Amino acid sequence: MKKTILLFLNLIAIKAVMAQKMTTNGLVAPLAQKKPFPMTIHNHTRIDDYYWLNDRENPEVIDYLNAENTYIEKVMAPISNQKESLFEEMKARIKEKDESVPYKDGSYFYYSKFVEGGEYPVYCRKYKTLDANEEIMLDGNEMAKGKTYFQIGGFEISDNEDILAYSVDTISRRNYDLKFKNLKTGQIYPESIQNTEGGSYAWADDNKTFFYVIRDQQTLLGNKVYRHVLGTDPKSDVLVFEEKNNEYYMGIGRMKSKKYIAIFSEQNGISTEYQLINASQPNENPKTFLKRKNGLEYYLEHFENKFFIRTNLAKSYNYQLMEVEESMGGNPKNWKTKIPHRPDVYLEGLEIFKNHLVLQERKEGLIQLRIIHQKTNEEHFLDFGEPTYDAFIGTNPEFDTEILRFGYNSMTTPNSTYDYDMANKTKILKKEQEVLGGFDKTNYKTERIYAVSRDGVKVPISIVYHKNTKLNGTSPLLQYAYGSYGASMDASFSSTRLSLLDRGFVYAICHIRGGQEMGRQWYEEGKMFKKINTFNDFVDCSKILIEKKYTSKDNLFAMGGSAGGLLMGAIINQAPELYKGVIAAVPFVDVVTTMLDESIPLTTGEFEEWGNPKNQKSYDYMLSYSPYDNVSKKKYPNMLVTTGLHDSQVQYWEPAKWVSKLRDYKTDNNILLLHTDMTSGHGGASGRFSALKNTALMYTFILDLSQKLN
Repeated sequence: MKKTILLFLNLIAIKAVMAQKMTTNGLVAPLAQKKPFPMTIHNHTRIDDYYWLNDRENPEVIDYLNAENTYIEKVMAPISNQKESLFEEMKARIKEKDESVPYKDGSYFYYSKFVEGGEYPVYCRKYKTLDANEEIMLDGNEMAKGKTYFQIGGFEISDNEDILAYSVDTISRRNYDLKFKNLKTGQIYPESIQNTEGGSYAWADDNKTFFYVIRDQQTLLGNKVYRHVLGTDPKSDVLVFEEKNNEYYMGIGRMKSKKYIAIFSEQNGISTEYQLINASQPNENPKTFLKRKNGLEYYLEHFENKFFIRTNLAKSYNYQLMEVEESMGGNPKNWKTKIPHRPDVYLEGLEIFKNHLVLQERKEGLIQLRIIHQKTNEEHFLDFGEPTYDAFIGTNPEFDTEILRFGYNSMTTPNSTYDYDMANKTKILKKEQEVLGGFDKTNYKTERIYAVSRDGVKVPISIVYHKNTKLNGTSPLLQYAYGSYGASMDASFSSTRLSLLDRGFVYAICHIRGGQEMGRQWYEEGKMFKKINTFNDFVDCSKILIEKKYTSKDNLFAMGGSAGGLLMGAIINQAPELYKGVIAAVPFVDVVTTMLDESIPLTTGEFEEWGNPKNQKSYDYMLSYSPYDNVSKKKYPNMLVTTGLHDSQVQYWEPAKWVSKLRDYKTDNNILLLHTDMTSGHGGASGRFSALKNTALMYTFILDLSQKLN
């Protein structure tokens, strides 16, 4: 950062909690007090000096977090005007008065809109025609008044289209309060149900029976399905199903055919199970479609008198599509193959229509939308015409239509909504995201290259830059990746990213192992005892980006969040010399300690991703890469770390402890900053403009380091 005058933090309020540590810019950085805490397992003892930060009710902890926030404000003070200008620049690209493309469901067209100056969406509908009067179902701006955090968690509408079930979170712990509204009268029903899983709801077809999921308040996993009758006391609600294995995630929803309500349980990457309730018989007990079995995954869609089943049955690691008569149900012996397993194509999802079947597939890391006629089996693919992009099946609630709604964008093309006539093979662009401020997509170039990882595997990299940016090794580059849970990071558009590209930055997304960009095996090769591949891939991508002169060591920046923050922690331990600066957002960095503590939310559901360290083999392997445990006496890059006090996914103390340990161990004079949002959780601020402030902070940090801020 730029030279600043000597300033001192006021340490009176925090007394003995912190010591003073000078930084090269003359400021005093907070340094949390060491309180050694021994942890022994498998005859091995670790000493955690900052374990005491694991107590959000402790005033000393809050004082420490506030002191870190004060410190970052002082460090960033000389460039605060630039940060505010960057925020206004990004905000100015957003069309404040905007609305989504309506979709038809039953008698109504549904859409959301933003009003000028509004932070939150307004959900609306129109009866039968788009020329009809607008009905406002939920006004997020009105509902959020007086609240520091606000999020609508989803809604479901009864079959008679009169009753709206919706949920809100005002804490940012993803515990949603479920409420009901009469859309004809505007009446809000008196019952309110707390601690539900947002969006995991389903109506029966009697317009009064409603199913919802309650979250366990220790694990924060949805684990109980209840049946509620509208207008009755929720205390009398009936427990319908309980997921007793806390390694499973569970949810509920109404199938597109509307005949069945499906309760879905999943142990990520290991096994699945469905319980089905006939929507016309809501008081009946749910019936298991096929009992869970270790290693067997299946996903159901209902159509007319049969089920389509996307499954890994018979070692189909990229999944095959099967079908079975509804009456013959969950016996795999009765399943018939419709689309066989292909080792080079990953079957990601499907959408069913009366006359067509649409498959969302991945081949060589790119999405394909494959259209198959239900009766003739004739098929074709949509053509997207760019070397790297993102495409997906959109909202398609109707069966009897020839129109497929799909979304498309790329690193140069804004988010676009299309309607595609599957019979005539014609498409209509319904809307392309309007980017204000003179945006011209022809000013940007996108490429796709490969890095060869150290074990010989080719890793795709999607790259975008301004056409005037020189690719001679002098340009700054921001490298991003995630690499966990099978989540694919596609080459998508970002209007905020333009603030980097227009200042000469190159932006690269590395499709590293741990995601599913290259198929299911890509995920399997980046989890559990192969997790190190994720980190190696990222570092080896960095090296090829330098080698091919997209950037240099003095100009390379890295960014990742959550499990991608774990990635950031691992790569700075492995190869800190490669990076000028690193941004780690809500980083999962204290892997072993967290996974040993089953009282921490979500821990048990993660055992099949990372391993259970109560097993010594898993413990030793996780300990070998856990960022917090592997901090050592050496030089680290400039770093910005962010967290949220109410984070339910990665508890705030992980990044807080990590920063404290880094500050104690690092041998350099580089910048190390921790910012804690004291009012939000894992996703940051809830408003559309408020969220930009965090992005402006991150971009200002790296732009200043790259001397590209002005």
